[in-house]
Amino acid sequence: MERRTLGREGLVVSELGLGCMGMSEFYGTGDEDESIATIHRAIELGVTFLDTADMYGPFTNEKLVGKAIEGRRDEVVLATKFGNVRGENGERLGISGAPDYVRKSCDASLQRLGVDHVDLYYQHRVDPDTPIEETWGAMKELVEAGKVRHLGISEAAPETIRKANSVHPVAALQTEYSLFSRDVEDGILPTVRELGIGFVAYSPLGRGFLTGGIRRFEDLAEDDFRRSSPRFQGDNFDKNLQLVDRVNELASEKGITPGQLALAWLLAQGNDIVPIPGTKRRERLEENAGAADVGLTQEDLRRIEEVAPAGAAAGERYNEAGMQSVNI
Repeated sequence: MERRTLGREGLVVSELGLGCMGMSEFYGTGDEDESIATIHRAIELGVTFLDTADMYGPFTNEKLVGKAIEGRRDEVVLATKFGNVRGENGERLGISGAPDYVRKSCDASLQRLGVDHVDLYYQHRVDPDTPIEETWGAMKELVEAGKVRHLGISEAAPETIRKANSVHPVAALQTEYSLFSRDVEDGILPTVRELGIGFVAYSPLGRGFLTGGIRRFEDLAEDDFRRSSPRFQGDNFDKNLQLVDRVNELASEKGITPGQLALAWLLAQGNDIVPIPGTKRRERLEENAGAADVGLTQEDLRRIEEVAPAGAAAGERYNEAGMQSVNI
């Protein structure tokens, strides 16, 4: 597994990371033993950039990751996030970037993870009621205190990114980016490249759609949050399935899976881009890691662009409420 550098301060990470969210919530029932085994296998394969957040579970995903890396802290680059406020019973309580909340959230995350610092600390969502400069002032204090090494932001608009970067260098922007979601190419990606900020692509497999493993809406578990996603509903599902089938045809020609093609395409978009596909099973992890060995020619990229141009996916990536919290 090769390495890539995020931001001008030089945060070095594996070129593919591991999104740990689904091990605890959102994608149906998890299996802690298999999840921990998946993290251990990731480390063996060189996939050492681990991504979690306090709201996953809520709170339980950080504990799981902490348990998995116990005694192996120096082998991983650890990222977590704050900002989506949830209660102990899972209730959603809004978004906060208040300085006191930032400090309390960081201390709580460190305790759950069982570490004395995190390598990358993200503002998970932008709080429209708190000036970004105040939030990032508190985040900067965490760096100065040694609790955090680098800072990131997720789902932020270009002007917000610029304001945050004026307070403290932004190492990485984390936003959805895949063959299904390419809107970042218009303004966000040029902005972070201008500022020397790395781009961490979450949901690089279109929330699993691009793996080709989802053929029917009924394939999703009753508690799978994708059931509320516009892209998985009605006519949108059928149109997106046709797009996946076209990607799969190209992948088959190369002797790889559609998921590997989708990840290899992202890796080919620039050395400043690091996809973090999520999984809770070793088998899928190993498939995803294989994308790092896939070489795409200019002709391959041209044909992918033909079958999956920007805007080809049908439906918004979140429901109406979810879309109100992104690109702020």
